[in-house]
Amino acid sequence: MPGMNESDRKAVCVVATLDTKAAEARFVADCLRNAGVRVKVVDVGTAQPPAITPDVPREKILAGRVLSAERTACFAAMSSGLADWLASAAAQQEVAGVIGLGGSCGTSMITAGMRALPVGLPRLMVSTMASGNVADYVGATDITMMYSVVDIAGLNRVSQVVLSNAAHAMFGMVQAAPVAFSPRPCLAMTMFGVTTPCVTQVRNRLEAEGSDCLVFHATGAGGRAMESLIASGMISGVLDITTTEVADRVVGGIMAAGPERFEAAVHAQLPFVLSLGAVDMVNFGPRSSVPDAFANRLLHEHNAEVTLMRTSAAENAQMADFIADRLAAATRPFAVVMPEGGVSVLDEPGGKFWAPEINSVLFDRLQSRLDTHPHARVIRSARHINDPQFADLLCDEFQQVAESD
Repeated sequence: MPGMNESDRKAVCVVATLDTKAAEARFVADCLRNAGVRVKVVDVGTAQPPAITPDVPREKILAGRVLSAERTACFAAMSSGLADWLASAAAQQEVAGVIGLGGSCGTSMITAGMRALPVGLPRLMVSTMASGNVADYVGATDITMMYSVVDIAGLNRVSQVVLSNAAHAMFGMVQAAPVAFSPRPCLAMTMFGVTTPCVTQVRNRLEAEGSDCLVFHATGAGGRAMESLIASGMISGVLDITTTEVADRVVGGIMAAGPERFEAAVHAQLPFVLSLGAVDMVNFGPRSSVPDAFANRLLHEHNAEVTLMRTSAAENAQMADFIADRLAAATRPFAVVMPEGGVSVLDEPGGKFWAPEINSVLFDRLQSRLDTHPHARVIRSARHINDPQFADLLCDEFQQVAESD
């Protein structure tokens, strides 16, 4: 079949707990086989013996791990085993895609395995949990979640329709011809709505100069997705223009960076330019969700679902230390470009968050921390971050660090 010609060994893995979801797994496998897809049914059950014979038994997934009597430990062992097995099978070109079926525990186990696979490999999770917050299941990957509508507890007129749709969606993904990528260098950059003019100009210029630009929405998950691709070796250079996730990390907002923010680019020794876009703001949900401790702070309702809070001088000092600590390990030249004219559309003369004296706490402290760094170049510009000349400065600095030894 088209899309499966790279290797006769490639198969779609149907993953489920076959002690509780055997009939459903067999139904999905039959749908795929009837469509002409090679299938492997994978058992991740942790309790009773499987009700059907799997192509990949749970013992192979566990690979010597022992299932204890403690439920949480069992799920952790199976999650770890599935991640290792899928990653190994994908590396050996044996996986065309993965479709999982599960309730809360099954979804947690199976998506943990799916997250070990590279971006672009089809992954679809049919789950009773898919109508709520799926961030913990999806992480920084391209897993597709499909709500099962009814519990995955037998075949009926609803579950058969949902499972058939899921199977044929997977068929569509794996049979499609692979996308042909250009050989252009792949650059990663971060953006928020309040830094869009800057990032758009940077992207347009670098694309015109021959780069393939990936823009990540700096929502916490966006930063983690970027760092995951950096670690995978897909990225050739980084322009981390919008570092607002650090503000949420320091203060406790809902779009926080992980503790390892910036480390992927440092460890990969990539050409790297960092700026300080949108560090004037911390993100919360609706205004009613803002913690009581911040009731007297300067707030801005961005929309009905997002409330922004202006960062303080003390928080800006903490952000400087967070950034400097993670850049300390850099072993190749990098640049930090500071927009003293303002870091977002709200931070400009007359803007609600305009407070250059607060920004200067971050700029001064970060510069003092980096002044002794053997590979750091710190540039302070009087321009606003969305000034076209600031965008050109970022591009020029990136070209300089990219050409450095």
